[in-house]
Amino acid sequence: MTDLRISHAQEWTVRRLNDGGLALPLQISRGDRLLGMAELRLTPAAAEHLHAALCYALDGQLPPTTAPDCRKEIRYPGRRSG
Repeated sequence: MTDLRISHAQEWTVRRLNDGGLALPLQISRGDRLLGMAELRLTPAAAEHLHAALCYALDGQLPPTTAPDCRKEIRYPGRRSG
């Protein structure tokens, strides 16, 4: 087993690729030592699947106070919530 760790980069800056996909910067580290950077590249469809999977995994958990607005409850006019 290795002690490599892959996590999101310091800033959560997702960028659009020329082909319409999305790139999420990642950092690779061992212990406290940063070894390098990489990108998780996703097609729009793969990004939607990841988004849905994360929403499903987070369902029922209250968002932390530091969560971005998209994690807070949204009410749309004319639609039922929940």
